[in-house]
Amino acid sequence: MIFRRARFTTAVAGFEAAVRGRDPRTSQEAFAALHQHFERAGESEFADAAPRLAALLAELPPGPRAVTAQLIGACVERGADPLVCAPALLAGLARTLEAAAEFPARWRAAGGGELPQPDAGEPHSGVVARVGEDVARGWWNLPLWETAALAVLNHRAVRGLVPDRPGLLATAGRIADAADGHLQCLIHALLVLDDEPLVVLHRDTRTGYRMRMTGIADNFQLHTLLAAELAGAGHVPGEIPAPEAVAVCRDAPGQVPTTGTFQLTAPDGGAIWNEGTPSDIPVVDGVRLLVLDPPPYARGWPTGRFLAGMPGDLRLERVLDAAETGRWFGSVADEARR
Repeated sequence: MIFRRARFTTAVAGFEAAVRGRDPRTSQEAFAALHQHFERAGESEFADAAPRLAALLAELPPGPRAVTAQLIGACVERGADPLVCAPALLAGLARTLEAAAEFPARWRAAGGGELPQPDAGEPHSGVVARVGEDVARGWWNLPLWETAALAVLNHRAVRGLVPDRPGLLATAGRIADAADGHLQCLIHALLVLDDEPLVVLHRDTRTGYRMRMTGIADNFQLHTLLAAELAGAGHVPGEIPAPEAVAVCRDAPGQVPTTGTFQLTAPDGGAIWNEGTPSDIPVVDGVRLLVLDPPPYARGWPTGRFLAGMPGDLRLERVLDAAETGRWFGSVADEARR
């Protein structure tokens, strides 16, 4: 087994030599060897290979660069250091998004007709002729770069170091609008809030709670964790999610059916949709402020994590006293808008 694992390290060295020797044919053969021996490699080999491959990304042409990025992401999922790999992956992601963002306009200007969807393969020669190779490959390679980026964005330490996150979000959003929902996982990952304070008010009991959330990618997940922390501890009445449902919203694999406990409401009375993200919760006096109302009807869903590789956490820091709770309620509409 040790000998077999060493083959992956040897393949990495061969790929490095071929890329730096500017030998496309040998590079292709060496990359095929990487794939051949990947599944038999061990954790130490993944840890060694990922930063070496990341250091090569800028030297690769767009197609091989995207496939290599995906391989680096797979190494990270198997234990390689995400912080070491993240700068090269996120820089490549940014370049790819910038190129891909030009694709719809160029495609329309060239009379291309219905917009083709990104498919992680090779763009047809006719597509390249219409929009240019960099733009075509940027569009086609979006799924590969999304997968690679998610592998590092699943880690909180990386999310704290993303350069120009608002710019990446804006570009990804424009692409998603044109690409029939592609990049939704990337967008959710870029919207994730970490170590984020949250004030929660329960309207019926006129009680308030100071909480803190990290790594929560959608409001279904948030809803379940709120119910566990507040109803589960007896602070407020309502449906208490099963321990298994809470576990899959934190770090356990899979999904578990659960029932809604609240209606999540913004301070102005508008709905905070379960389908949205915690970033939808408005900021009041520097803190996100959420109101919990009774659910207007019974709702259930398979709860878990929208981003299965990203652990989530929500913790109750303290129960607010009556005076502080009353001050926060001063920023809240008298009732929810149905």
